[in-house]
Amino acid sequence: MKKNVGTTDKVVRVVLGLAIIALGIYYGSWWGLLGLILLATAAFSWCGLYALFGISTTKAK
Repeated sequence: MKKNVGTTDKVVRVVLGLAIIALGIYYGSWWGLLGLILLATAAFSWCGLYALFGISTTKAK
């Protein structure tokens, strides 16, 4: 897998992922599990939708 998630994008994904998980726990909703997707894409630096559409937020070499 070629990395397509840049540093700024990772930070945004981690913050939003944690916020969604926290709200899911607070409201007792399973929708909080969607935050795990954001955390996973940040951890692996790869997003399937970005790959599908040819988007990359990594810095060019």
